[in-house]
Amino acid sequence: MKYQICVSGAASGETVDSAHEKAFAIGAEIARSGKTLLTGATVGLPHFAARGFKSVSQTKGVSVGFSPASSFREHISTYRLPTAEFDYINFTGMEYVGRDVHLVRSADAVITVGGRMGSLHELSTALESRKVCGILLGSGGLADYTITLLKNVWAPGAKDVIYDANPERLVARVIEALDKKYADVEHDSSDPQVSVKRYGQG
Repeated sequence: MKYQICVSGAASGETVDSAHEKAFAIGAEIARSGKTLLTGATVGLPHFAARGFKSVSQTKGVSVGFSPASSFREHISTYRLPTAEFDYINFTGMEYVGRDVHLVRSADAVITVGGRMGSLHELSTALESRKVCGILLGSGGLADYTITLLKNVWAPGAKDVIYDANPERLVARVIEALDKKYADVEHDSSDPQVSVKRYGQG
């Protein structure tokens, strides 16, 4: 299935300097897998993920950005955010906090790379929304604190969070978890119709 995988991470700061190659690798692997990449249409680590995605030719997936702005003009002039790495931009008009929720709720899975407070908001939203969550260990920031955080603060689905230090392997494990979650859904990629074989987890 063409899952929608969100890459969440810091827009600026130390983790951008230290983990940008890893974010690029995650984006490229999502493209090679033929899945759709969702990001906050922003700079920093999500931007590197989008650049990695677009570096792969002939992918069956698309790169979608969720902008905090309400229009293209506001996106580039007020927020000063990039556009080239996206096949489509959803201008949410919800500013950053609302954009984060819309982005995560639209995703099937969320992968955290590095990250600061905004990424924590996205991760907590993903957990509360029962999304498949992947954490790239060794990328700094929130990603390297998540194990400690979830040991001390209860969150739904915390025991199912996927941790891995290898970008490509993390993407593969997230997709494997999605395949299990959607095992009740029957979908032929050549046919737009989707059927449910039995009731399962949504």
